[in-house]
Amino acid sequence: MKRVFRQVKLWTLAALLLAGCSTETALQKLLGVSAAAPVFYGCHAAENGQVEFRFSVPVTIKSVYFDRVVELESRTEGETVSIVIAGDLPPGTLINMDMLVEDKRGNTLNVLVPFRTRNNRMPALLVNELRLTATKPKTEFVELRAMGAGNLGALRLFAANKMGKIPLFEFPPVEIQAGEYIVVHTRDYPNESGHVNETEGLNKSSGTDALRSARDFWVPGTTKLLYDTDAIYLCDQDDRVIDAVVFAANGKKQNEDVTAAITFLAGQEAWNSAEISDAADSTGHTATRTVNRVRAGTDTNSAGDWFVGATSTASPGAVNTANRYYP
Repeated sequence: MKRVFRQVKLWTLAALLLAGCSTETALQKLLGVSAAAPVFYGCHAAENGQVEFRFSVPVTIKSVYFDRVVELESRTEGETVSIVIAGDLPPGTLINMDMLVEDKRGNTLNVLVPFRTRNNRMPALLVNELRLTATKPKTEFVELRAMGAGNLGALRLFAANKMGKIPLFEFPPVEIQAGEYIVVHTRDYPNESGHVNETEGLNKSSGTDALRSARDFWVPGTTKLLYDTDAIYLCDQDDRVIDAVVFAANGKKQNEDVTAAITFLAGQEAWNSAEISDAADSTGHTATRTVNRVRAGTDTNSAGDWFVGATSTASPGAVNTANRYYP
């Protein structure tokens, strides 16, 4: 009798599937429970070593593993589960985690996710100079100027036009001092060697535009990532904008990603307008004519802080030119 009932269940399930029901709906009708696995929404590094993981339903952590030696102090359960990492890891340390969770109906989900430890010591930074056109071996770059000391770990750099909401670069833990220049080279041409991310010291990296007086980082690959109509900005782990610039050329055209970025930046008061017509003007930029913040470091979050430098005045890792090409 049990065998017949089991066969009836299987036939019913097959009929439901053929009728167009999803597997989840079919199982729910047949068994009277939800067969859907929990959905993972993301994670966030909170205070005091706590890392929070958000799910669609309450779950319990069944197991958790890390790719480095990590002391796990405690863990919780719920729609937002958290683990507390003990020990003294550098701020913004990258950890890869393998977590197995289970909901109250026995549905399980295996989550493989990278995250960075909390960094409460991010320095004040300004986006300072941009090269938007590459001429081999010169690459496009974003230059930052440190206005105070701190640690760059988990700081994210965004370029909206090509990358949307995906960071162009995420910084590893590195201590910096006020006055330092940080240069993110947005390509890594394979015919040049010595491109090293300078987490310790300022003279580890070589190659075109890698100055011994600046801290250099390199984005892998040869894809163009910066454009003459774009929004470049820095965010901390809470998605707060540390600094930003919006610029445009050639008729002020923009795509959806740039539009969304400008709206976001204006909402955080990191840029003074949500209109592309109020962007800084990058007209006339070339590989040797970069987009510069005024040398004084004025930061009014507006187009008046920016200009295109004169020919042959690009200065990655050094003081900006005062000579203008436009405007």
